[in-house]
Amino acid sequence: MVPPARATKRAIRRPVRGRPRRVRLDNDQRRAQLLGLAKSAFSDRAYDDVSIDDIAREAKISKGLLYHYFPTKRDLYVAGLREIANDLVQAVTSIAADLAPIERARAGLDAYLDHITRHVRAFVSLMRGGIGSDPEVADVVESVRGQMFDTFLKDQPFAPLLKGNPRFETAIRGWIGFVEGATIDWCVEPKLTRTELRELMVEILFEILKLVSPPVFRASVST
Repeated sequence: MVPPARATKRAIRRPVRGRPRRVRLDNDQRRAQLLGLAKSAFSDRAYDDVSIDDIAREAKISKGLLYHYFPTKRDLYVAGLREIANDLVQAVTSIAADLAPIERARAGLDAYLDHITRHVRAFVSLMRGGIGSDPEVADVVESVRGQMFDTFLKDQPFAPLLKGNPRFETAIRGWIGFVEGATIDWCVEPKLTRTELRELMVEILFEILKLVSPPVFRASVST
């Protein structure tokens, strides 16, 4: 017969049932998991309101293991912003190539606004600098702008013929800046409906193209 004291000791050593088990993931899976949690956290809350402890707890890992992948909260933030920016570019560039120019512009802007409304806080933070004057955040912003411009040159049927035209390139870069600024204002204080905002952007784009395009292209711009 087991003495009562020993039985009690054994009972104490038994594992507690119902406690969530930690799932072992390989490095790529763990990094992807943490980036997903970071994207969600920074999209929902301001930078200062996001806790590394909370993200580690949600991932069911120690804070030390999280820091193995991302040594600082800033590193996690910047990596999350890069993911959001890459997702944004992917959404905008995945537009059917057989659409008419004006419909392609609408579809691209719809994809842009769809993505931004899912990540409002992170988008505003990204475009406004997020955590202050940070060169890596600035690189992310410039990467988005550059990829948007390159996509425009590649996807519009007439754009390759205008590549190298300084008036055209300057105007399109300026329009991209206008889209950013107008979208930030709309996110912070929407005074237009989403459809009104999109149509304003489309109208301005095509007015710009009519202004800077040679006459031979103006008919295609209007269709």
